[in-house]
Amino acid sequence: MIEVRLQLKYSGFALDVDLKLPGRGVTALYGHSGSGKTTCLRCIAGLERAGDGFVQINDQVWQDSRNGVFMPPHKRALGYVFQEASLFPHLSVLANLEFGLKRIPKAQRRVDMAQATQLLGIGHLLDRHPQHLSGGERQRVGIARALLTSPQLLLMDEPLAALDSQRKGEILPYLERLHDQLEIPVLYVSHAQDEVARLADHIVLLSEGKALASGPIGETLARLDLPLARGDDAGVVINGTVSGHDAHYQLLTLQLPDSPLQMRVAHAPLDLGKHLRFKVKARDISLSLQPGEHSSILNCLPVTVTQEIPADNSAHVLVRLDAAGTPLLARITRYSRDQLQVHPGQALWAQIKAVAVLA
Repeated sequence: MIEVRLQLKYSGFALDVDLKLPGRGVTALYGHSGSGKTTCLRCIAGLERAGDGFVQINDQVWQDSRNGVFMPPHKRALGYVFQEASLFPHLSVLANLEFGLKRIPKAQRRVDMAQATQLLGIGHLLDRHPQHLSGGERQRVGIARALLTSPQLLLMDEPLAALDSQRKGEILPYLERLHDQLEIPVLYVSHAQDEVARLADHIVLLSEGKALASGPIGETLARLDLPLARGDDAGVVINGTVSGHDAHYQLLTLQLPDSPLQMRVAHAPLDLGKHLRFKVKARDISLSLQPGEHSSILNCLPVTVTQEIPADNSAHVLVRLDAAGTPLLARITRYSRDQLQVHPGQALWAQIKAVAVLA
């Protein structure tokens, strides 16, 4: 368990958060610029000192201002990854990695060199110098160096923000691998919802220095009372389980969590039983009174309407749906709502293109 209570005031800005976060997995600190994400991260690291603060990582207290406890940053067992990797330019990749490793006595090392280089796919880069690496490669080396300090907590401050879309696409699978194979908890700062949806298990939504919401990502993204539901990227994250694969058409069949329902998505083969996280955007769901027949839309799920509110665009409404226990969001026009007479408790069919599912 990670407990964080912070109060910090600047001219024109105040941070005031009280959070209880999971002690494993990835927690995203999400919000617009100036919401307090990085300030919160820096306070946890001890780089800024909250006037009234309490930071406990599992059983170790790093700050308890009411009892005069403040552990300096260099004594906190954390790894910090910034937007820029900040590697030593005069050292090779291997020497940069060894700099992190040598800080930790052998008896306390939780991550070794072989594991870090394998996880981040940088074994072939060890003899190079930073100036001969791409932006994505530098960031992967920076993450590996942070891991080699064997941290109790990994802090990542918008690690993909300085990369173009191609480099982001290259590094995201490695971040997913860290999530799947390491038990080190991660606090991940980002303002990119798709990035958060792909990586995070838990999300904290920050605005003007306060936490508007904190909870599991699947439930939180589906809340209509939060700004997350009103953006163009609004949608839900689902953790499915592979139950079949059509090799000819390159389609996976995924079992929805704790549900008899299944979905088909366009995806390369995966082993049966493997978990696959995917996102369904609200704008990619259409609603019908009857199941579609002879249609190109492969997914047609029975759903129940649970809530409906106006969207920011006056022509649209947002509808929250329950698909046998899995929440979904649909963005439809007010015209369609009136034609279908959408109301809570109504049984409908949600139609989702297989190619629209982001996996």
